[in-house]
Amino acid sequence: MPSMVSVNETPFDATPEEDATPATPGTFATANQSPGEPPYGGETPVSAIDATPLSTAPASTVNAVPLASQGRPARGLWSSRISLLLVAALVGGLAGHFASNSSSGSGGVTINQVTNSPGAAVLPNGKSIPSLVAKVLPSVVSIEVTGQGQADQGTGMIISSNGLVVTNNHVIAAAVNGGTIKVVYSGSTKAIPATLIGTNPIDDVALIKINGAKNLPAVTFGNSSALVAGDAVVAIGNALGLAAGTPTVTSGIVSALGRTVTAGTSGSSETLNNMIQTDAAINPGNSGGPLLDSSGDVVGMNTAVAGTLPDGESAQNIGFAIPIATIESLLKQLRAGESVVNHGAFIGVEIESMTPSLQAQYGFSVSTGAVVMSVIAGTGAEAAGVKQGDVIVGINATAIQSAQDVSSVISSLHPGDVIALKVVRGTKHVTLQVTLGRQPAH
Repeated sequence: MPSMVSVNETPFDATPEEDATPATPGTFATANQSPGEPPYGGETPVSAIDATPLSTAPASTVNAVPLASQGRPARGLWSSRISLLLVAALVGGLAGHFASNSSSGSGGVTINQVTNSPGAAVLPNGKSIPSLVAKVLPSVVSIEVTGQGQADQGTGMIISSNGLVVTNNHVIAAAVNGGTIKVVYSGSTKAIPATLIGTNPIDDVALIKINGAKNLPAVTFGNSSALVAGDAVVAIGNALGLAAGTPTVTSGIVSALGRTVTAGTSGSSETLNNMIQTDAAINPGNSGGPLLDSSGDVVGMNTAVAGTLPDGESAQNIGFAIPIATIESLLKQLRAGESVVNHGAFIGVEIESMTPSLQAQYGFSVSTGAVVMSVIAGTGAEAAGVKQGDVIVGINATAIQSAQDVSSVISSLHPGDVIALKVVRGTKHVTLQVTLGRQPAH
């Protein structure tokens, strides 16, 4: 299901007097889109992504000239010298390589051949990617879903020895009203039935159970709250549904944190807060698969990939994953077989969970809560006087420690309900009466 992105870089000022800048609509695609769907197939209606990072400087503009139109400059002294040095290095390397090889004759042709194994890709901490993949792959399954006249594919992570598997809600959505779910273990081709346990469409998380499973290896959850931009990550998933049981592996870094993403298809959309952005390639079919840190622990669940921007340009190397801390906070409810019903209530803010780095960078007076990144014009939040830089610490009688807490509270409320929104503005504690609106259609 397609995903597209438009990222609005708005300078952030923690002072309470600044007003928020509304985000600009774009388009998105969930990462389990089948090969024939957009952006590989037809056009996708525009969705919105509001990603307003904390930044003290405006975004810079990059002018890119198409490669086909780039001229080749005349060589100067230094370019000639560099070329000669490169040739010398190649010749020296080739000479050493050939000297160490054994030769064999074949039909009168001398072949230079080595028996060395290819070198493994290595992460900055010295661990090889193949070793991480070998550790986690037995806990990754491909998922095949049919129902409501649809068929879908995705990925899941085994979280318990008796076969509980966490995945994206949009992966299994077609099976909610009587469809079928089957999983294929990594390294296998046999499809095994699974049962839907609980769903959470608001946070795009679902829990299924493999029928008759026992003694299965489970993934290990890492600390997604400790991630920083630049950390190395590895993504695993059933990319493009090419072959169930043989997941694709990609690697990259954490590009940004705390993104707010609206992703969806022509039929529906979802807005997800506090997402991990990564340049590790995430493709349709990767949805529900693990995003690993450099120790091989799961720090996120691959969910969406950027597609085409509003001006028609294609986004490059932008994928999104749900932090594993968010998923962990939902497991108790999902395991109990509960399903979240979205009544469509909407405050009108884009938020990010407070982190130690945010607190240190902007001098917030509290260490937990949900930071208001932007206030959407024309909403209950704007009318009530909520400002960018406010930290939400309570809603009615419920304490708020993260962006996920806000989503959980609002999901049980209805448009028109009035809430007591408790925020910290600078060092002052302020309570605002906010009338909830309806989640806008995208």
